[in-house]
Amino acid sequence: MTGPSRTRVSICLALNIISSITIVILNKWIFTNYGFPNTSLTFIHFCVTSIGLHISKELNIFQPKSLPFLQMLPLALTFCGFVVFTNLSLGLNSVGTYQLIKAMTTPCIIVIQTVFYAKQFSFKIISTLIPISIGVLFNSYHDVNFNPLGILFATLGVLVTSVYQVWVGSKQSEFQVNSMQLLYYQAPLSALLLMFVIPFFEPPWRYHGLLYNWSLGALVCVFLSGVVAFSVNLTIFWIIGNTSPVTYNMVGHTKFCLTLIAGLILFKESMNFHQGLGLLITFGGVLLYTHFKLEEGKSNTLPITQQTIDKR
Repeated sequence: MTGPSRTRVSICLALNIISSITIVILNKWIFTNYGFPNTSLTFIHFCVTSIGLHISKELNIFQPKSLPFLQMLPLALTFCGFVVFTNLSLGLNSVGTYQLIKAMTTPCIIVIQTVFYAKQFSFKIISTLIPISIGVLFNSYHDVNFNPLGILFATLGVLVTSVYQVWVGSKQSEFQVNSMQLLYYQAPLSALLLMFVIPFFEPPWRYHGLLYNWSLGALVCVFLSGVVAFSVNLTIFWIIGNTSPVTYNMVGHTKFCLTLIAGLILFKESMNFHQGLGLLITFGGVLLYTHFKLEEGKSNTLPITQQTIDKR
């Protein structure tokens, strides 16, 4: 059984990057102009994703597969934990602190996969974390502060996010399902669980949430955000299932760089020399990772006899 073609992977990676940057811009626009809270918006995103997958099923784009509820529940719970801890971290930490700790997701995933899944990573792959971490540090150090509770929530967010991303990949293999089949069950379950979370973190007397006084502009923006979220969610599951959680995180670092550039162009955000240098170093680390992965891919596709000769 062969994996997806390089062209297909490249198209899906590009679609994820474009969708993710688009949704960041849309969400920022929605929050800035309409004050719509983040967790309620995430709930809507998963509702739209569930509807999109149901339509896809009716169009015979994929066939659902029955999955055990109790084994799907931890996946949905870790997603909700990721949403909750991310929002708590953003609420208590500066953006710089949040970005700096979030960069630890990639090494955390490597540790989890090495210890619990016996996966091996080459020295070259691990070494690419050095320029990426330095680049993020250059980009964030001017805005770093230390709030003990905020750092605790950020650290928990990294751990939960890492486990969630590893499980997204391992569950597809364990249940022998594709990205749409897995997301078909996780999306509505996550939306249901978020309904219980929203009243605690976005109480109606403070945030309007779903009781928001909807204008036509707000409706259009939130709906567009949901449609783009469907693309983001689907491509995340596909990328992790067909490549790896580490590769998806490298895509995340690329999105981080491109989002900074988009903010500079669209929102006239400032960028000093150290931030620009950090952006270049981070992107350089991602390019190194891509180069090393392509090298590994070529060596893995060599005929068995050729691999034997090369090892002598």
